[in-house]
Amino acid sequence: MSLWNLSFGFFGVQIAYALQSANISRIFATLGADPHDLSYFWLLPPVAGLIIQPIIGTLSDKTWCRFGRRLPYLILGAILAVIVMVLLPNAGSFHFAVAGALIFGAVALMFLDLSINISMQPFKMLVGDMVNEKQKGLAYSIQSFLCNAGSVVGYVFPFLLAWIGISNVADGNQVPDTVSYSFYIGAAILILCVLYTFWKVKEMPPKQYAEYHGISQEVNEEKENIFTLLLKAPKVFWSVGLVQFFCWGAFMYMWTYTTGGVAEQAFGWNPAEGTQVASYQEAGNWTGLLFAVQAIGSVIWAAVLPFFPNRKLGYSLSLVIGGLGFLSSMFITSKYLLFLSFFLVGTAWAAMLAMPFTILTNSISGKHMGAYLGLFNGTITIPQIVAAALGGVVFHILGGLHQINMIGLAGALLIVGAFCVFFIRETYAEDTPKDYSSEKKA
Repeated sequence: MSLWNLSFGFFGVQIAYALQSANISRIFATLGADPHDLSYFWLLPPVAGLIIQPIIGTLSDKTWCRFGRRLPYLILGAILAVIVMVLLPNAGSFHFAVAGALIFGAVALMFLDLSINISMQPFKMLVGDMVNEKQKGLAYSIQSFLCNAGSVVGYVFPFLLAWIGISNVADGNQVPDTVSYSFYIGAAILILCVLYTFWKVKEMPPKQYAEYHGISQEVNEEKENIFTLLLKAPKVFWSVGLVQFFCWGAFMYMWTYTTGGVAEQAFGWNPAEGTQVASYQEAGNWTGLLFAVQAIGSVIWAAVLPFFPNRKLGYSLSLVIGGLGFLSSMFITSKYLLFLSFFLVGTAWAAMLAMPFTILTNSISGKHMGAYLGLFNGTITIPQIVAAALGGVVFHILGGLHQINMIGLAGALLIVGAFCVFFIRETYAEDTPKDYSSEKKA
């Protein structure tokens, strides 16, 4: 139960992340964004994450207060996320012109992604801090399960709200009530789940933490900046980062172009009709269902992954299957058969959530756990920045008409990432048989 408490807040955080992933392109298209420009609106979030995550990681390594070292940042991120989740869906309701609404939405998206990442990273750091090597695989698998369970809830919210009669279309450039209410409900669940983890988990005090990780007083007092840490990073940091580059680039294109691609492919939508028509908005809800199926596939595959005798084989195979799922969606016109494509995509997502952090945290010492995990976030944000910056150009090269082509590109990127897995050479920095993750607050 203690491992579940350690990660339970991740469920709420992932609901917020799922709402962002499935609905942001839909929101910006509804506000008036051109399909060729959609990827550019995704630039600010990873840029902000690239800057803030190493800072949060380094600061939390040195933070010791009555509430812990990671937990204060967890609460801060959750509060910021709740505020932005209430504001973002209303970007079209403040009587801005189209350009003003898009700018407001882009800034709000940046702060939403930033706050979600501030909340998300402490969960990964807590496992690195408090769970030994033997249980880390299980701990990150639990995080993966809670992550995907939260994703399912977040993804299906708009569809369920439309099913019970909430309006799925809106006038002008306003966002439909199904989307707005989903963000409000998600914000409430997020703060409740994070508060649960905050009250249930007790972090180790400095002396106990140093003993657990074998950190001497002399080593603990050494001062190293981010650039020094990068120079001393284990080779695993860079080899896993190479795999991450292709994986996160692929998923950036999935988040950006699935709604438009599915609308054209399975709902008969013509971009000339605009985005306020029912076919596009229905495709937006269906995209949430497809992402939910992906999350369900990820939950099931996450239970299979630990049984692979060779971790790298399981990692690589997962990415290949996910890539084939993306590629298959280019040839399917039935909205129901697309469930199969995105179920296969879930295998890649399961591996991306568990494998990199298990491999990395095993290779680094507890002294700089937060700093390295913050720096490692660059292997997530930089690919997204590159993919978003090149999205419009690549979309034009692929014809500039059918967004489903970008989903096919995502599949190709995952398969390239699968081959890069075999460049990884796993190492272990510590042998810590104890496990303090069972400790709870009274």
